[in-house]
Amino acid sequence: MSTLLYRVGRWTYRHPFRVIGVWAALLVALVGALVLNPPKLSTEFRIDGTPAQEVIDELARELPEVSGGQGSLVFQAPAGDRLDSELLGPVLAEAVQGVYSVEEVVDPADLMQSQQQPGAAPATPPRSTPETPGNAPSAPPGTLVVGGQPVLGVTVSEDGRVALFQFQFDDQIFELPQGTVADTVAAAEAPAEEAGVAVLPGATLQEIPEIIGVGEIVGLAVAALVLVVTLGSVVAAGLPLLTALAGVGAGIGGAFALAHLFELNSLSVVLALMLGLAVGIDYALFIVNRQRWLILTRGLDAGEATGRAVGTAGSAVFFAGTTVVIALTALLVVGISLLTVMALIAAATVAIAVLVALTLLPALLGLVKERICSPRARARQAGHRDRSRNPARRWVGLVVRYRWAAVVLVTAVAALLALPLSSMRLGMPSAESYGSGTPQREGYDLVAEGFGEGFNGPLVVAARTAEPGTPIEPPALQELVADLSALDGVQSAMPAGLSQDGTIAVLQVVPTTGPTDEATEDLVAEIRDRSAQYGDDLGITLGVTGLTAIGIDMSQRLSEVLPIYLAVVLGLSLIVLLLVFRSILVPVKATLGFLLSILATFGATTAVFQWGWLNQVFGLDSTTVVMSVIPIIATGVLYGLAMDYQIFLVSSIRESHVHGHHGTDSVTDGFTQASRVVVAAAIIMTAVFGGFIFNADPMVKQVGFALAVGILIDAFLIRLTLVPAVMAMFGDRAWWLPAWLDRLLPDLDVEGDKLVQRLNGEHGDVPEAAEPPGREPASAPAG
Repeated sequence: MSTLLYRVGRWTYRHPFRVIGVWAALLVALVGALVLNPPKLSTEFRIDGTPAQEVIDELARELPEVSGGQGSLVFQAPAGDRLDSELLGPVLAEAVQGVYSVEEVVDPADLMQSQQQPGAAPATPPRSTPETPGNAPSAPPGTLVVGGQPVLGVTVSEDGRVALFQFQFDDQIFELPQGTVADTVAAAEAPAEEAGVAVLPGATLQEIPEIIGVGEIVGLAVAALVLVVTLGSVVAAGLPLLTALAGVGAGIGGAFALAHLFELNSLSVVLALMLGLAVGIDYALFIVNRQRWLILTRGLDAGEATGRAVGTAGSAVFFAGTTVVIALTALLVVGISLLTVMALIAAATVAIAVLVALTLLPALLGLVKERICSPRARARQAGHRDRSRNPARRWVGLVVRYRWAAVVLVTAVAALLALPLSSMRLGMPSAESYGSGTPQREGYDLVAEGFGEGFNGPLVVAARTAEPGTPIEPPALQELVADLSALDGVQSAMPAGLSQDGTIAVLQVVPTTGPTDEATEDLVAEIRDRSAQYGDDLGITLGVTGLTAIGIDMSQRLSEVLPIYLAVVLGLSLIVLLLVFRSILVPVKATLGFLLSILATFGATTAVFQWGWLNQVFGLDSTTVVMSVIPIIATGVLYGLAMDYQIFLVSSIRESHVHGHHGTDSVTDGFTQASRVVVAAAIIMTAVFGGFIFNADPMVKQVGFALAVGILIDAFLIRLTLVPAVMAMFGDRAWWLPAWLDRLLPDLDVEGDKLVQRLNGEHGDVPEAAEPPGREPASAPAG
């Protein structure tokens, strides 16, 4: 492997314009494809095989007129006025009519006229048990009445300050033409704002979250500063940033260009962007740092140093990227289309980042040539340096000396951080999760104050006859509505639609609790459990859907598949680590260390978002459930990145061992050489992920936090403290491998030992081996 990559690095260094031209042509082609076919992002969370999704699919087939996406608008009256007054009532009616005039919004009056059946239109949120289908329903209390006629879909609070307008689109919101949501809100705002009535979009009308904001830009700026400090020059620091942006552009651009073949979720793009930037910068950093080290300490010219850096550090990059790709593609075993697309896009972006680091980066180094090391850096390297003052050597010396205490301390800290995990609840964050002052949060609070928490997440109950083809009898439906209304935790229940053949009825059930409340989850389970009873007593079976039910089902499904996913990831990655390190202990230690870090990460995420600890620091002032996809996403991404640090750090320790150091000397020597760049890489990844914590979207915020905190825990607690402590405990026994297994495993030469021996034999170069035991190889200085 190292010999092949050495040749690749040398060739690309010598032919930079060819390589750069190929990558530039690829990026131009992707830009052209996007111009010709603009991408469309989705906010859908489709979980195939769950009860809620099955109900949605059934309604789409049997009752498409009520299966479209649901929207809501919240109106707030000026101080001292009522929205149902003679002055403001007509204003609301005009705003509602403006919304119904939008082509993609279903007008219930047209729907009832076309069907000639009562109850087919989306229902007005009730405040008492309604009349049953088959009779002309009277307007429930709270319904806005203008000129003696009820305004369909609008309910006014008792104090008249707040009105909730619920309506329906003719398609799912993520499939609507671009600009439809904005046009819908604008249609309501036009007459309302002239009268001083505030219009707030409901949570379902939120736009696609911004992918790049101020926080993300600050994160990149921090990464650039760390690169300058680590590599010592603006030129050297600019290369990792440039290659990372090129890799992300190719990865995400390719996903956008192919978006017409699959549904591209906004969260998939955000994850690929986060991961692509982080690993792209890190992989280039490892190679550039090794090249400069070879130039400054071994006296090699830039071309030869580039080839050797790609052959050695590039081998570690290749296998580190392989572990990330394995961890991501293992998400396919979950069988959820959302996660499948997310995993494939992120894995492809990481694979492209590896390819960029091994081809485009050495080509750019071919343009920079000897300028990669400034005269100041060369002069400082030529002078005398006191190596005993190296902070990395002092730290590893302390860890090695007190290795048993270090193991106990790290384990205790990780266990303490993991304690909140015992109370973690999974779900989908609601509009309540947004920060104060955002339209989503203001709308949520107004609805909760005026109508109750449950109106922010009503349940959709589909009732169909147990005997196919038989219409639902009105008395049976009336009894069903009355029974559901009497359940504990139900504020109201009423019909919201009826199929033309009368075999399917849609009910809207409003809980007394919010969408993420545990009591709401219990209510969904109770309604589903009663389906069999209703089938026997009334001849009606039930299915529950809606955003709240979808979130509950998603959490349960992901909880079920998480153990399978972990087994697949750990099994495949153990094989890769066994091949790379040719050791039994090192892969096992790496895996156990990751389990400590991931448990601590989940605990910290629970404490901040669910318990509310320090959440104001991150722009939050409310608590919520942990997003149900966090355990899966964080496990896959963090495992891959943790193995990045494992490979770069432990391969340096193994390289020192192979080149003559033994026992704790190899740990000290290898750690001192590699830790500086690992620290820089961890800070860069934390900065990139941390920038997304301040994204307005609560889902993006949680993903950014979990990944940033996970990197900090794994890099500084596990890799830079626990790993050298355990390696020092075992000494040379850490590299033990049964003889029969040693014969079976191929020698991948990740450390480049065979490559160095061959090159030394050919050119008579100064060996690149480590210096004799007890002496530290000089690291590349800044400057």
